[in-house]
Amino acid sequence: MTANAELPELSLPQMLRHNARHRGDRVALRQKDFGIWHPVTWAEYYRRARHVGLGLRALGLGVGGHFAVISENRIEWVIAQMGAGIVRAVTVGVYPTSPAAEVAYVLEHSDAEIVLCEDQEQADKVLEVRDRLPCLRKLVVPEMKGLHGYDEPDLLSFDAVERMGAEAEAREPGAADELLDAQQLADIALMIYTSGSTGKPKGAMISYANIRAAAPSIIDGLGLAERDSLLSYLPLCHVAEQATTNFAPMYLGMLVNFGESLRTVQEDLREVAPTVFLGVPRIWEKLHSAIHIKMLEAGGVRQWLYHRALAACEPFCFRSRARLTTGEMLRYRLYYLLVFRALQNFIGLRCCRVAITGAAPIAPDIVRFFRTIGVPLLEVYGQTETTGVVTAQHPERIEPGTIGEATPGVTLRAAEDGELLVAGGMVFEGYYKNAQATDETIRDGWLHTGDVVEMRDGIVRMVDRKKDIMITAGGKNLSPSEIENTVKASPYIKECVAMGEARKYISALIQIDYDTVAKWAEENGIAYTTFRSLAENPQVEALIDREVVAANGQLPRVAQVKRFALLTKELDHDDDEVTATMKIRRGKIHEKYSELIESLYRDESAA
Repeated sequence: MTANAELPELSLPQMLRHNARHRGDRVALRQKDFGIWHPVTWAEYYRRARHVGLGLRALGLGVGGHFAVISENRIEWVIAQMGAGIVRAVTVGVYPTSPAAEVAYVLEHSDAEIVLCEDQEQADKVLEVRDRLPCLRKLVVPEMKGLHGYDEPDLLSFDAVERMGAEAEAREPGAADELLDAQQLADIALMIYTSGSTGKPKGAMISYANIRAAAPSIIDGLGLAERDSLLSYLPLCHVAEQATTNFAPMYLGMLVNFGESLRTVQEDLREVAPTVFLGVPRIWEKLHSAIHIKMLEAGGVRQWLYHRALAACEPFCFRSRARLTTGEMLRYRLYYLLVFRALQNFIGLRCCRVAITGAAPIAPDIVRFFRTIGVPLLEVYGQTETTGVVTAQHPERIEPGTIGEATPGVTLRAAEDGELLVAGGMVFEGYYKNAQATDETIRDGWLHTGDVVEMRDGIVRMVDRKKDIMITAGGKNLSPSEIENTVKASPYIKECVAMGEARKYISALIQIDYDTVAKWAEENGIAYTTFRSLAENPQVEALIDREVVAANGQLPRVAQVKRFALLTKELDHDDDEVTATMKIRRGKIHEKYSELIESLYRDESAA
């Protein structure tokens, strides 16, 4: 299918109006509140978005104005985004996990005029830094619990804004249509702030034209269809979740589900049974660990059957069902009935036909595991600056360890130093208030991604971030991500930070996976009280040592981890050790743990 020719040349808000007119009675969204799923049709979705948009307009949000959202995923997020779009304003997402200082930076830098705060916690962050936000006019809150006693005239409930919009529409019935008719694909739709792993986040401006050009990449590239459904749970201020919650569903008419919270994702997955599921590597690692813990609790026979099933089906896990021999298909069906179906039900992905991992490199063993148990996991690659996916593995020609091939409408090439360059209509419009960074990133029509790759016959293999590649004392160029992901394939290891720049060997800081290691400790009668006491236990260190030795067996000798130290606390966003998307801030880690790192190299001269 060539969806590029079939998709209407409309913006997302125009597509919402189109869907309301052509599939108005069909369910577009569902949200779970107090255990009950509440449906919203396309007609209701558009009506509510109109009213919210006109309400924001009544509060002073004009064409090109900036409207920010600080919230976990929920129906009000997308209704407000589409409402702001209808009145031709720009939506700016802010991570709900961000501390007040980061919230202040994004709101101030983006010149946000109105901000939607999910609840009292998020509103308090904004009110704490209000004096640093000269452009801010109003705060809009869906969950008003705890806020009714606040003496804040600029704080309004979401319902109140929606009512204001309904009243405005009654006075001026054609206003929304006039604004939508005037909307151009060249208009800026979103401002998405980069993770800021090496500095202050930059506001990437995404136009409706970028979104329209990117839509075929995810729709055609992954084979999505109108009948598909998904659970929206990753932060909507990230382009990957925007692509799966808004871009593709809006152009196709797919059903999007919103669970109660991030804490109920696995339960929600079991109830929704989505056909499409996007997970960043950490999500897949957590699901893998959850299965590992489940099997630790299982009896000897079930453990034996589980390992036998994995060994029997792993050899053909990267081939599609259509390419399996009769014997392989019978073998898979047998173990599906005995083992895999229960595992798929346990993680809520039994009906999943499109499973995606992206946003960061993933351990090949994790991909192999899920494909072996029947979850058709594919690797994709994209950036904020590419409005989402630009490469994806093709289900019929998967090469393990690669990020696939160019998706529809995307042109790729590798620079002389291996940096991946991207061209196409999905390349973003530039960084807000940062022309210098824009000019450095887009040169001669090519987006310079900063990622080093190897390309062969159109298939792309990721090496690492250009700035992260290490050169050892022996002059070897090594990818820390490759080392880290190989080590993190262990269910007992949550984070690994590899080091070796100008050193004679590779060392690593390792953070244990608390849940899995705790379960292992209980099974082995090892006492512990806290994360620190568990990490400092000699038997735990011996366990991790065995896991590192196993990982080293998959790495070239020069890339093997010779020494490691276990962290006695979890890396934390509030401590500036990881970004809101859980990417390691390498500079901060090296600075904060410099003494620990140096202890791993004290006798380096003798190595």
